[in-house]
Amino acid sequence: MQYVKFDENRPIDVIPIGRLAIDFNPTDMNRPLSESCNFNKYVGGSPANIAVGLARLGKKVGFIGKVSDDQHGDFVIDYFKKDGIDTSNIFRAENGEKLGLTFTEIKSPTESSILMYRDCIADLMLHPSEVSEEYIASAKAIVISGTALSQSPSREAALKAMMLAKKNGTVVIFDIDYRAYTWKNFDEISVYYSMVARNADIILGSREEYDLTEAITGVCKSDEESAKLWQSYGAKIVIIKHGKDGSTAYTNDGKSYSIKPFPVKAMKGFGSGDGYASAFIRCLLEGWEMIDALEFGTASASMLISAHSCSAAMPSVEAIEQFIKEEKELYGEMVARV
Repeated sequence: MQYVKFDENRPIDVIPIGRLAIDFNPTDMNRPLSESCNFNKYVGGSPANIAVGLARLGKKVGFIGKVSDDQHGDFVIDYFKKDGIDTSNIFRAENGEKLGLTFTEIKSPTESSILMYRDCIADLMLHPSEVSEEYIASAKAIVISGTALSQSPSREAALKAMMLAKKNGTVVIFDIDYRAYTWKNFDEISVYYSMVARNADIILGSREEYDLTEAITGVCKSDEESAKLWQSYGAKIVIIKHGKDGSTAYTNDGKSYSIKPFPVKAMKGFGSGDGYASAFIRCLLEGWEMIDALEFGTASASMLISAHSCSAAMPSVEAIEQFIKEEKELYGEMVARV
């Protein structure tokens, strides 16, 4: 069953909105970040990773965001162009704001952390006047990243995009994407997260992120209650993730579909959510059955945690299909399905 209908006449499949950053991942791994001296540089930020992931999966992708007016900004825009992502609505910061920098710690396959520099940041300077109704209306869906809601004027720009999407029949996907560094207090988080969640067609987040979203009105006691809450406002698909224990998609017909990760040798503990989101969204656009879309998304997520990078390691359709085939040959046909 197709739970979300996309306007097939629109030229752009998906437009993510929000964080564009640079990741520095250590090449001297399995030690604390304080002892790492060598790093590889990658495009980063959840919405940026999702954009790259969708482009690698054959989708026409745009982006609304802001980068620094320097070589780091050039790096991101040039990287997007190489993947065929439309950069016409990525703007340059005008007052010296810089790209966010993320230094990652890969202490062990099960111990990873992220150190983010987020002061005077370009992506949070996206202005509502830079969000075009024509551009929003040209897309089948937008992805709003929760980080974009953490400060003004990016907050108002994201809310404007949401309102224009609702006006023009563009599907709204909300990736909760909580990053503690960018918020002032928990009330703000709950207010703005819940504002977008009430208007979203699809919501993706961890159990902890749903707890933050529901903080003011009262945290739901179970995943099922959270799903019913947001579906009462109009959400058609609510995905709640539990890390190594897998994830469940709750649909607005009262059904649920559960999936667990594919067995892999992990390299790091971050980046899987962006691979999951991009592959899952791709399958929805293709009209796949829910459990198959979840399996495809989970496969991409499993591939990402076994890779050094996030954006650079986003796989192709063929690579994911081959990964699933090999995993099932090793572990059985229903390895990822609960």
